[in-house]
Formats: sequence, C-alpha cells, structure tokens
Amino acid sequence: MAEDIGFTVEAVDSGYARTRVPFNARMVRPGGTLSGPVQMSLADASMYAAILATLGKVEMAVTSNLNINFLQRPAQEDLVAEAFVLRMGRRLAFCEVRLISAGSETLVAHVTGSYALPASSGSN
Repeated sequence: MAEDIGFTVEAVDSGYARTRVPFNARMVRPGGTLSGPVQMSLADASMYAAILATLGKVEMAVTSNLNINFLQRPAQEDLVAEAFVLRMGRRLAFCEVRLISAGSETLVAHVTGSYALPASSGSN
C-alpha cells in the first residue's frame, strides 16, 4: 500500500522518521479533506520506519495499536509525518506521530500507537 499512496521516507535517525505522501486528488473524500485511511496509513508506515531506523530490519514487527485524533482538515498539499519512538521494549515499541500539511506547522492529526516486536528484537 505504501507504493499505492506514494509513501516516501525523507529522513531517519534512531527513534525518528520524517515521511511524506504526495497530494493526489484521488485521495480526497467528499467535503474536500484527505481521506482518513490515507492519514492512518502514513502514520502507521511512519511508525514502522522509525522502528526500523532504531532496530534495523525487523520484518515481523506488526501494528498492535493505533489511535488517531483528527484535529483539522489537511490542506490539499503533501501530507508530512514525523514519527518518534517513545519507548522501545523487548516485545513492544510505543510511538507518536504528528501529521502536518506541507508548508504548515499546524497539526492536522496526532497519532499514538504500538508495534509488537518479535522475541529477539527489543533492547530493554
């Protein structure tokens, strides 16, 4: 799905990823807002990117929880995410993601989530 929405990673560091989905009119739902599933997909993939930047290749890490609060309508611009690993445990990674429209610093959505990690991945 990341390919389908044009997901790209702009920057990574341990515990961090900045990602982007380019604006596409196909992703706009009635009312002129970017669809919720696109926003959730960007957030989820961004959490995964931040975890991979921290642990390296962990193919079997899977989303165990994702909570999103839609704060305002995104502009019809690229959607940018900044993901942070809040805590990396042996079996769970907890993350936060902030979604903004390109060219703005105003949050359009705030996301928290966790990933279940394979038994041999975590550091704590």
